[in-house]
Amino acid sequence: MILPLFVGRDVSIHAVEAAVEGDRLLALVTQKDSEVEEPTPEDLYSIGTVGMILRLMRLPDGRIKVLVQGLSKIRVINYLRTEPHIDVEIEEIPDETQEEWSVEVEALLRAVREKVEELLPLKHLPPEIMSVVANVDDPGQVADMIASNLRLRDEEAQEVLEICDPVRRLRKIDTVLRRELAVSSVQEEIQTSAREEMSRSQREQFLREQLRAIQSELGEADDRNAEIEELRARFDAAGLNEEAQTEANRQLDRLARMHPDSSETQVIRTYLDWMVELPWAHRSEDNLDLDHAREVLERDHAYLHRVKERILEFLAVHKLRGEAGSKGPILCLVGPPGVGKTSLGRSIAQAMGRSFVRMSLGGIRDEAEIRGHRRTYVGAMPGRILQGMRQAGTGNPIFMLDEIDKLGADYRGDPASAMLEVLDPEQNSHFRDHYLNVPYDLSGTLFVATANVVDPIPRPLLDRMELIRLPGYTPEEKEVIARRFLLPRQIEECGLTQAKVKVSRAVIREVITRYTQEAGVRSLEREIGRMLRKVARRIAGGETDRVSITLRNLRGHLGPAPVLDEVIPRNEEVGTARGLAWTETGGEVLVVEATMVRGRGLLLTGQLGDVMKESGQAALSYVRSRGVELGVSDALARNEIHLHVPAGATPKDGPSAGVTMATAIVSLLTGIPVRCDVAMTGEITLRGRVLPVGGVREKALAALRRGMSNMILPEANRGDLEEIPPELARKLEFHFVRGMDEVLALALAEPLTPPRRARTPSSRVRPPILAS
Repeated sequence: MILPLFVGRDVSIHAVEAAVEGDRLLALVTQKDSEVEEPTPEDLYSIGTVGMILRLMRLPDGRIKVLVQGLSKIRVINYLRTEPHIDVEIEEIPDETQEEWSVEVEALLRAVREKVEELLPLKHLPPEIMSVVANVDDPGQVADMIASNLRLRDEEAQEVLEICDPVRRLRKIDTVLRRELAVSSVQEEIQTSAREEMSRSQREQFLREQLRAIQSELGEADDRNAEIEELRARFDAAGLNEEAQTEANRQLDRLARMHPDSSETQVIRTYLDWMVELPWAHRSEDNLDLDHAREVLERDHAYLHRVKERILEFLAVHKLRGEAGSKGPILCLVGPPGVGKTSLGRSIAQAMGRSFVRMSLGGIRDEAEIRGHRRTYVGAMPGRILQGMRQAGTGNPIFMLDEIDKLGADYRGDPASAMLEVLDPEQNSHFRDHYLNVPYDLSGTLFVATANVVDPIPRPLLDRMELIRLPGYTPEEKEVIARRFLLPRQIEECGLTQAKVKVSRAVIREVITRYTQEAGVRSLEREIGRMLRKVARRIAGGETDRVSITLRNLRGHLGPAPVLDEVIPRNEEVGTARGLAWTETGGEVLVVEATMVRGRGLLLTGQLGDVMKESGQAALSYVRSRGVELGVSDALARNEIHLHVPAGATPKDGPSAGVTMATAIVSLLTGIPVRCDVAMTGEITLRGRVLPVGGVREKALAALRRGMSNMILPEANRGDLEEIPPELARKLEFHFVRGMDEVLALALAEPLTPPRRARTPSSRVRPPILAS
């Protein structure tokens, strides 16, 4: 065909001029993307046409108009140069030879001629094309002639051009003619109001197409169409995975066909808004400077060395492995309230340069809170995991799962089971929310869970997390934290300055020891704030300009010190022993009281759990087995033993009170008081062995808070002494025991009478397994 071309690019103008000066031949190839201003060889198709320049005209705007006739189909083999114009090495692509005549070819030619004749009035094709097609029997020439007059899209025209088999090329043209004929027929039917032969959806679609065309001619913008196109552009830029992109395109097509006022339109629009606003491919760049991370962690939190070291280890691995080491660990910070678990998550995010998201899991009982609701429900939404990712705005935030031990379960499902997929690094790269119903990658997210105790957490969920225990603070550590963090923060919140108020170290120590009894520092900060608010009131009232708080005037600011240990006697009593417990709020000192009444057996009170009741039974059975040696058989035979643990409104459980109960029973039966400066912990067996327990550091802190100077521990817990700070270890004298004989020798104020030592377990008896 002969075609006029308008040439405007400098490189193309140079090519035309060089061709005119030579053999007047041009290699004509199509751009893959017409929007590219400066195409490179990679932006061009390799198959095109050789054309001869018939005429050249220079236009006033600097462009050139050339009339070109196509000669032959060619393939570009090599680009010889690209400046000032492009020279290429080509090879001719001849059409494949065909038989002179066949039934199939003749039938195909007739079908194509009939379709061209039908399409002629509908597409306003030139009339001479029909005479040319009717007189040409070569299928390749017929296909080329028709294709040149159909105004095909670039991609489709290129596809036709690249087919070398004339019969296949004609079949392709036949398919295109069928489509064009169908579309043109529908358009003609719409124009002639032949609606009964069209489906409602097709008619509405083409009516909307015509409406858009009319609005475009009138200069009225179609806001709905523009909105859908904007959504398509946003999805293209969002970086969705293949499945999500397919679903988004399907929903966009549905939205385009729906009436804007239907209820389903709003449902789809909400769904698309959620999808496009999620961070699919956007990830923040990690700050891998270990010195900076250490500085941030030390600036925001004192102590907590284990978790700081774990974060630095993760950054070090990520720095050495790059993207291969970006899969984040799943940490679980376990410790009593007020030790800084939640605030530590923010510091980790600042140290790594990531976004921070916190999700409180306390009281969640519905699985849909994690996985989302299915879209069949009215008001359905994604789960809180994807809501948090949308809030973070990046695909690799620090995601804090606060209070994971408070998850519940009821008839609506078990949220803890839904968390199994979220917290599994091997599965969460394809996390599927019920609302979106497409996979979403959570593998780059660093999940940090917090818990007070691990017992309520299901074992499969616990197995997916790396436990880092945060023990309670010693009084010395609390003093440092109060001076560095709590006091300056409360001074600022009360509107004061360092120049207007002065708090001595002795006051801080007094508040720690007399006004608070906790493992963390939350109550300590509350007391400091209450003290400073008194100061702020005096300064705001004009009574003074500067206040110094000392031990003398502390009572005027905080009132009398509360009685925090009223249940713990300060003197030696018969039948009263002091044990140590480990609770979700830290360590506690428990008092076990024993008394005798007429009867037989054992009575346990104080809201004790099943494990603790069994420890009491084991303690009594041990004493009964030693009754003859201790001289208490008659008393046991005639009396009932009543064991009570004060603070009866507080639930208590665990095996570590076994030695305490046995000591209280022996003291009651022998009349020998128990030393008031000794606290003990350990599980007892029927043969008198003392087994190891947990929470040694927290229990040592509790003993120190309650004024104890001696602590009895199982021998197997000797290694746990390394977790106790040296300054704390110097204030307590630790006694490690293997059996009850040693416990009684250390705990009772007087030696046992008769002085015979109790028998030890026979060497022929297999020793029990020591529980951790």
